[in-house]
Parts: sequence; C-alpha cells; structure tokens
Amino acid sequence: MTSFTIYDLERRVAERAGADPETSYTRKLLDRGVGQCAKKFGEEAVETVLAAVAEERGRLIGETADLLYHLLVMLRARGVTLAEVERALGERTVRSGLDEKAARKLD
Repeated sequence: MTSFTIYDLERRVAERAGADPETSYTRKLLDRGVGQCAKKFGEEAVETVLAAVAEERGRLIGETADLLYHLLVMLRARGVTLAEVERALGERTVRSGLDEKAARKLD
C-alpha cells in the first residue's frame, strides 16, 4: 500500500474544489457554502463518536476518514490551510495542555 497523508488529502480537496460540480462531491459541498460544509462535518463528528462508543474498530477508522475529509472541506470553505492549523498546534506545545486551556478561558 502506498503512503497517503493528510496533506495528500488536502491537495485532493483543493484539486476537486476546482472540478465540475457534476463530477465532484467536494465542489458540490463547497458550492453550498460554509454552513453546509460545517453541517456535514458535524454529522460526521457524531458518526465518529458513535463508532468509537460502539467499539467497532473498522467503523471507527472509516468514520474518522470521513471526518478528516469533511474537516478539510470545511477549512477550505473558510480559506484555512492545514499548515495554519499545524502552526496553532505547535504554538500550544510550549506549555501543558491544562495551562493552555486555562489561558484560553482568560481571553
């Protein structure tokens, strides 16, 4: 099996965003706007949580793949890149998760 990364998925979403909506589900989602992209992401999040609680490993893997795809589509709809999210995560590593979370409450 070849290696497929989340960056490969981000590139695929970008490519499909420019495709004909008759042949691209990604393009159809983006054409419906951020609200629809967010709704689909939320639906996938619930399905992922249910799969985790049901302790069905294969289903959890599949639902997580769907969740990541819909996350990247939603980010694309808002003009946010994976690199930007990665930078935010990197900035959070300078202190413990508990300290970081407490600091967000003060903002």
